[in-house]
Amino acid sequence: MIGLVDGNNFFVSCERVVDPKLNGKPVAVLSNNDGCCVSRSNEFKALGIGMGVPYYQLKDREYPKGDLFFRSSNYELYGDMSRRIIEVLRGMAADVMQYSIDEAFIRPPTPELGRLADYGGRIRSRILKWIGIPCGVGFASTKTLAKIANHIGKKLPEGVFVMPDEADGILAGLPAGEVWGVGRRLPAKLRAERIMTAKDLRDAPDDVLRSVGGVTLLRTALELRGVECHEDRDYAADPDSVSCSRSFGEKVGDAATLMEAIASFTAQAAVKLRRHGMLAAGCNVYAQVATPGLFERGGDWEGSFHGCTVAFPAPTDATNVMTEAIRRSIGALFVSGAKYRKAGVVLFGLEKAGAVHQTDLFRSEQRVASPLYRTIDAINARLGRGKVFSAAEGMRAPSWQMKRSKMSRRATTNWNELITVR
Repeated sequence: MIGLVDGNNFFVSCERVVDPKLNGKPVAVLSNNDGCCVSRSNEFKALGIGMGVPYYQLKDREYPKGDLFFRSSNYELYGDMSRRIIEVLRGMAADVMQYSIDEAFIRPPTPELGRLADYGGRIRSRILKWIGIPCGVGFASTKTLAKIANHIGKKLPEGVFVMPDEADGILAGLPAGEVWGVGRRLPAKLRAERIMTAKDLRDAPDDVLRSVGGVTLLRTALELRGVECHEDRDYAADPDSVSCSRSFGEKVGDAATLMEAIASFTAQAAVKLRRHGMLAAGCNVYAQVATPGLFERGGDWEGSFHGCTVAFPAPTDATNVMTEAIRRSIGALFVSGAKYRKAGVVLFGLEKAGAVHQTDLFRSEQRVASPLYRTIDAINARLGRGKVFSAAEGMRAPSWQMKRSKMSRRATTNWNELITVR
């Protein structure tokens, strides 16, 4: 038996923990640079405002002028709240598999298998009491069915649902396109095969499923039949690549500023890399053009990407080595007269520091973690992010920094923003 615990309207719920005045109000959390709605409270949804609606279309209704409340994405707060929820689950479940920032699959302890509804209620109650985040909990024999059970549980007053052994009625009422694992392009193909509901998908012949969506769709159907097919994913496992990208708060039009931004993103990616004890052999660097019509070749190329691939002298986790290698290639990325709206770095060719490797007869090469940057990471962990940084990232507050003008306090991760109790 598998359970899925999912935070309700997670970003909004986190905002309400640090600002209880938002309880019962129509609240939305905005995407990067305060662009559009990416998380909505139930009160916000009840007004008929959909996901992804741009903020500029709604700002005239913002409190105190109107009836809507907005917050910028506070990733520091959301990440810490997620960590706390996972810690609670690890104390109550036999196994925890974090799937995303607000979702985790769990395996209940054997003594709880006969009373899953009560067990789910205790999980939900403890998370709400200890952390303040309301959750939905669903139990079923597979992860795909647990997703459906969780979706049902969220709509119930008790917030918990256990999928019955006979689930034909439930699956018959769920469109096939809403099943976890069914991509956006598949519903039209499924309708052509008269597969309209989750029940139809479950009962469809294997050869039809393979022809429509390959082995991935077949696995989804098997999960609906109660056969476990999804492998457990270790959220903290070593990655195949590490990336960092951001949209700019203001468009960037000169090479020096673009390099500052890329150096900052490289430093953030390198921190993630070192956290896993890994080295990178190289990186892909890219920047998105924001100038309409600059590269017209029979059409408007606004939004096109420029990129380059950079190989490091040897696999490394040292930020300064990466930044210097990228600096030598910035000319291949920057085009005079262009303005850029976004940039990013993807580190590839990852390997564990100190791992066995084929040596080079003609040069000495050490593949070990940088003691300098281990020290810098320790200082920043103790004194606060960004206390020690490279001058290549810029010495002043950058104009390209992501806009978060409506950000709430980082009340659980920043000493200067702790909640004051009176």
